[in-house]
Parts: sequence; structure tokens; C-alpha cells
Amino acid sequence: MNELSHLMVEANGLRMHIAAQGEGPLVLLCHGFPETSYSWRHQLPALAEAGFRAVAPDLRGFGKTAGPTEIDRYTLFHLVGDMVSLLDALDARTAVIVGNDWGATLAWHLALMRPDRFHAVAAFGVPMMPSPPMAPGKLFPQTDDAQFYTLYFQPPGAAEGEFERDIRMALRKIVFAASGDAGPRGEKDGTPNPFGMVSRERGLLASLPDPAALPAWLTEADLDVLTEAFTASGFRGGLNLYRNMDRNWDLQRSLSGLAVTVPALYMVGERDTGLSIPGMREIISAMPRLVPRLTETIVLPGCGHWIQQERPDAVNTALVGFLRGLAPSSLEWTPEVRH
Repeated sequence: MNELSHLMVEANGLRMHIAAQGEGPLVLLCHGFPETSYSWRHQLPALAEAGFRAVAPDLRGFGKTAGPTEIDRYTLFHLVGDMVSLLDALDARTAVIVGNDWGATLAWHLALMRPDRFHAVAAFGVPMMPSPPMAPGKLFPQTDDAQFYTLYFQPPGAAEGEFERDIRMALRKIVFAASGDAGPRGEKDGTPNPFGMVSRERGLLASLPDPAALPAWLTEADLDVLTEAFTASGFRGGLNLYRNMDRNWDLQRSLSGLAVTVPALYMVGERDTGLSIPGMREIISAMPRLVPRLTETIVLPGCGHWIQQERPDAVNTALVGFLRGLAPSSLEWTPEVRH
């Protein structure tokens, strides 16, 4: 079955939408915010052509996947449960887990917590990081006039209200600002990180550039698909991930001392906004201590945060090469999905 299919499955009590293509060992692709399974549109056919079954779900609260109303049901532990349950729905014993942005954070934790089910990991953008000494909400900066963007996302309804007034415009601004097309980051005379401090009075979007034309890798039709998805779901599900950062920190104390022991690949865009966060490059350099089987760290010149969309050929080449380099005994053929 090498044609792309869209299916609804039951996973962890949720009605979950997945995009699937190909037959063979399973590769699970997890998106970030604000994205959906559509962000993997270039990887699904490439992985199918390479002999893998690629499955990209809409995470809980995104796209066509159901989302609980309770904020505290959007922890990483809930998302880990979703993906383990999705493997069961796919009749798969194991899979390789791949993720970007929040999907990368989820991918690292799936490999950390369930190496019996996720036998290799590829993460884009967000590295595996040590737990901070205190809850993140106490570390992020704020002043009387502005606050770090993750703090701006905390009050329920505030960011949703801003973003949902004009969903297409909000997505256009956010996606462009975090892309490599917005310019260099963290260099002399470079573009400052747009996802840093947010004005308490004006919100996030007022400070973001509104491009006269979309980047070459994002068509108006692509933006139509994304706009339709967030018009249906709203932004609440994605924002609820940020609202559980302190709760995640508290729950993750149970994982203290664990390392990611499965083979791993890490890729990041040279202009990823995350690289401008102080200390991030040092965290990436130190990652082998937390990920001892990290095979390669790849930095893509001129690329921003949406790496699998901005540089699909480079990502596909690296990802297929990583998958083919895994021990054959770790790859398992995956039967057809039950639905």
C-alpha cells in the first residue's frame, strides 16, 4: 500500500487521525506547534519509497484528533500513552519515533520511557535536555511590561483569543518568523529571536513580521490546509502543552538518572529560533552524556525551525540513511492498521 491514506483509529481513549503510507517497518512521525500531521507530507512518500510504513498522527487536540477539555490531560505522560496505544492500534510491536518541536520532546521521552517499544529516535530542533533545577515557570524571565512567550501562553484563553481572531494571519506570521527565511539568528546584526519576550499590552503577533510572500517551501495551498485544521480545532490543544511544562517537570522526577539508550539522530536548522536561547548550543554539545548512542548531529545551513518542511530532501536523505543503518533485527514489519 504505497498510496497515502487517511484513517481514524482509537488510541488511548481518543479518536485519532493518522496519515499513513507504505509497507514495512513502522516509522512514527510526531509534529510540533502550530503544526499537524500535514507537516510530514514530504517524508511520508519518501519513507514509503524506501521500504518503510510511515504514520503521522495528529496529536491530541490537533487537527482531526480529539482533545480532552481538561488542561492537565496534555502532559508528556499522556502523549507518551497516546503513542504507545497507537502502536497497539497498528498491531506493531516496535517503531522508530521521529519528531520536530514538541514532537521532538515527545520522541525523546518515548525513547527514554519505552525503549522496548521505540527502538530508535530521530529528533529535529529540540535536543534531549537535562531537567532544570526548578520548575520552568520560575526560570522564564518577565518584567512589568513583557514576559517570556511560554509565560504568555499560560492563562487559558489569552493566546487563543489573539491567534483565533485571524487564524490564517496568525499562522502565516508564526511560521515565517520561525523559518530560516526570516534571517540569521544569534549572529552580529542577526534577526532577534521573535519568540522571546512578549509585550503584556500588545501580545505576540504585533511584533512578528508579516511577509509579503510566503517562503518557497510553503505554498498558499499548504497554508490553506493548516488554516483549515486550526479553524476546526482551535489553538487550545497546542497551547495546553505549554501549560503543562511545570507539571511535566514535577512528573519527570521519576525519570531522574535515566538516559536514552537507543540509537539516535539529531538535526537542527542553523537559523532555528531555539539556538538563540542562551546555553542551547552547549546543551546540544553535551547531549551524548544523555544520549550515548547518538550517531550524528546535523546542522542545516540557512534552515529554520520547520526543518522537515524547509529542507525535505536533506531531512529525507539523513532519515533514510539513519533507518537503514539500524540493526536489521530491530526492524519489524508492520501489518495493516485496524480501524
